[in-house]
Amino acid sequence: MKTIKGPALFLAQFAGDEAPFNSWDAITRWAADCGYVGVQVPTWDGRLFDLDKAATSTTYCDDFKGIAAEAGLQVTELSTHLQGQLVAVHPAYDTAFDGFAAPSVRGNPKARAEWAVDQVRKALTASKNLGLSAHATFSGALAWPYLYPWPQRPAGLVEEAFDELSRRWLPILNHAEDCGIDVCYEIHPGEDLHDGISYEMFLDRVQGHARANMLYDPSHYVLQHLDYLEHIDIYHDRIKMFHVKDAELNPTGRQGVYGGFQSWVNRAGRFRSPGDGQVDFGGIFSKLTQYGFDGWAVVEWECCLKHPEDGAREGAAFVDAHIIRVTEKAFDDFADAGTDRAANRRMLGLG
Repeated sequence: MKTIKGPALFLAQFAGDEAPFNSWDAITRWAADCGYVGVQVPTWDGRLFDLDKAATSTTYCDDFKGIAAEAGLQVTELSTHLQGQLVAVHPAYDTAFDGFAAPSVRGNPKARAEWAVDQVRKALTASKNLGLSAHATFSGALAWPYLYPWPQRPAGLVEEAFDELSRRWLPILNHAEDCGIDVCYEIHPGEDLHDGISYEMFLDRVQGHARANMLYDPSHYVLQHLDYLEHIDIYHDRIKMFHVKDAELNPTGRQGVYGGFQSWVNRAGRFRSPGDGQVDFGGIFSKLTQYGFDGWAVVEWECCLKHPEDGAREGAAFVDAHIIRVTEKAFDDFADAGTDRAANRRMLGLG
C-alpha cells in the first residue's frame, strides 16, 4: 500500500483576469495559502502556462516548477481537457466546441482536429520535460449524440465511431509511450468514454495500450447512478489520476438523470463542493489506498451553490482529512508469539 499524495487543486476553474488568478506566480501563492501542496495545470490558459515553450524548453519547465516550489507547491499534472475534446467532434457540436480552438482553425473541423492532436502531443512532451508521469484529458466524442437514440441506431454505427476514435488516438498514445506518460481519460458524460463499458470498447481497439488509462472522478458516476466503489475494484490497475469532486442525485416525480433541460441548481443531479454531496469519499480513499494508488488527490471545484474560493479552502482541508497514511505494521503485531515452523507444525498436530 502507498499513501495518496495531496491535497492538490485543478486550476482551470480559478484562472481569471483578476489577481491573484491571472498569473502563475500569484495563483500558486494563493493555492498554497489555501492549504494545497500541489496544482494541476490547464495547458490552454496562457495566463498561467505557455505550452509551446514547455514542449521545447526544459529551462522554461525548470523555471515554471521553480516558481511553484517557491510557494511550497508541486506541479502534479498537465491537462488538455479542452484540446482532447477537439480530437473528435461530432458535427452537431461543431459550433459549440469551436471556441475551444485557436482562432486560426475555427470553422474548419479537419484543421481543428489536427491542431488538437498537436496540442495533446505537445502537452505530453511538456509533461516529460516537467518530470511528470500522468496527463489529464478528454477523449472527444463521435457517438455521443446517439447515446439514447430514437430512431434506433443502425447496425455498426457505434463500432465505426469507436474504430475512428481509436485511429485518432493510437498515434498519440504511442507518443505518450515514448514520453513515459500515462494518458488519463476523464470518464465523463459528453465523451465517448463515459463509463466502464465504453472505456473497454476503446481499450480493445487500441490493443490494450499501456498508456490508455483513467482519470477517476466519482461525481460523474453518481450522476449516472453507477457503482463508483466497484468501479475501483474493476479498474484500479488503470486508474492513474483522481479528481475529488462531489455530486448528488435527487430524482423526483418530475425529473431524473437527464435533468429536464434545467439549470444546474434545478437539476436532480448536480455537482457540489467536496463533502456537500453524496459521494462516499471515505470508501473511495480506502479502496484507492488498498490498491496502492500513489497519485494525487486533486480537488476539482464545481458547485452550483458555493463560492469557488470557499470551496477551494474547504476542499484542501477535506482532502487532507481523508488521506490515509498507510501503516507500516499490522495492528495485531503486539500479539506475535514469535513462533517458527516447528512450532507451527506442533500447533497443527503434525509433530
